Amino acid sequence: MPTYTVFVDDNFHYMDQTERYKHGDFDTCEAAIAACKRIVDEFLLSSLESPRTHDELLTLYTIFGEDPFIQSPDPNCRFSARDYASQRCKDLTQTNG
Repeated sequence: MPTYTVFVDDNFHYMDQTERYKHGDFDTCEAAIAACKRIVDEFLLSSLESPRTHDELLTLYTIFGEDPFIQSPDPNCRFSARDYASQRCKDLTQTNG
């Protein structure tokens, strides 16, 4: 059974692997993806203290948010934090334009 390891990069320190940390190991792809989603959601929800548009929130995420990803020998286990963040920004700001 493969292990699904979630690592997190810091968008503010783009391409600086010294800022990367290991979030944890998971037994299933689904559990690893859920962990990644929680990390992105925590940032987005904490950034909604004042009303923001989709573009404003997504820009904040891409500059300052954490970028989780999964390492695994399972080629079918994929997660794009950027794609997920964009969709969540739409969901969270639908009344803000």
